[in-house]
Amino acid sequence: MTQPLSDQTIALVKATVPALEAHGLDIVHEMYSRMFQNPEIRDLFNQSHHGDAGSQPRALTGAILAYASNIDNLGALAPAVERIAQKHVGLQILPEHYPHVAEALLGAIKAVLGDAATDEILAAWGEAYWFLAHILIAREDRIYTEQKDTAGGWNGWRDFRVEKVIRESSVINSFILRPVDGGPVMMHRPGQYLTFWLEIPGNPPVKRNYSISSASNGATYRISVKREPQGLASGWLHDEVQAGTVLKVAAPTGEFYLDDHVERPVVLLSGGVGLTPMIAMLEALVADGADVPVHYIHGTHDRETHAMRDHVRALGAKGKAVRVTDFHQTPLAGEIEGQDYDAAGIITDDWLVANTPVAEADYYICGPRPFLRHAVSTLSLAGVPASRIHYEFFGPADELLAA
Repeated sequence: MTQPLSDQTIALVKATVPALEAHGLDIVHEMYSRMFQNPEIRDLFNQSHHGDAGSQPRALTGAILAYASNIDNLGALAPAVERIAQKHVGLQILPEHYPHVAEALLGAIKAVLGDAATDEILAAWGEAYWFLAHILIAREDRIYTEQKDTAGGWNGWRDFRVEKVIRESSVINSFILRPVDGGPVMMHRPGQYLTFWLEIPGNPPVKRNYSISSASNGATYRISVKREPQGLASGWLHDEVQAGTVLKVAAPTGEFYLDDHVERPVVLLSGGVGLTPMIAMLEALVADGADVPVHYIHGTHDRETHAMRDHVRALGAKGKAVRVTDFHQTPLAGEIEGQDYDAAGIITDDWLVANTPVAEADYYICGPRPFLRHAVSTLSLAGVPASRIHYEFFGPADELLAA
């Protein structure tokens, strides 16, 4: 069992909060600079999230500040710790990677803060880092063991062959994946993702997470990927990957998934390519014959960007109590309301509150950060408790090791 932090360490770490607020981003950039000198550690990271304007340095800065601020109330960080552990398992983070991060973090604190980073301060941060690291290592070990022991499960990278590529919209392609070894695949929880090790010519290895966009079938997975502007991985997948291409894949992970025992109404709310985990959830609910009301609500730009519409409509017709509502923000000329979409414009606060059972439903939300923040805020103000608001966002998680 991890030894509790000493009172002195808690006091010293909390005392560094003002310095982190002022210099945290500089510390994080220095930390990454030190870590990236080791190619093995560098390749654990999603390089597109780094750099001076990268989102991951800002996310990590916020995470370190949150840890320091809550060092005497770590229960508040439990959801973030679970998210970090799930992400680390997808990236194949192992115990031997943690010392590299500790060395880089403490060295960066000293380099940026100079004489203010006394030996006492560095010792306190070392204790605080390893306290959290041991919690993560233990949780990650349990996840790895569960994956290995589950039927069809595996550890490490497994080769999957692309069985089929499906054009879903002007910006989204789906890829059906079957293991090269011919064996079964572990049953995932609807909403979880796969992590990919992509070998793109002319680039270091690239790691990306993509939500599984299908319910479990024990034989294949489906991912549905949006082509992002200047997106290295998504562009390569769209332009180069075809039936027969072999990809390296880690077992399903993720803390965002449909409850195993659905007893209340369910609202599946998505924006753009955020529909991918919602499709998996909807497929699972329909296949299980769920008796509860299910509201599938999706917003996109127009008919050209609207992925998997016919598939969703077919699922809605098959389900016992499924209601599908599609919003097109800017319908194209010739689009017909009631045929190509259900409502024009964006999903408004008033519409969401008036047309979903806020008093009893579980909400599952996925989409770009502005969409997500707005939806969560709207539902919270409408009185939906946090325990019934479940969400996934795109981009780097607020984590303390790798992304």
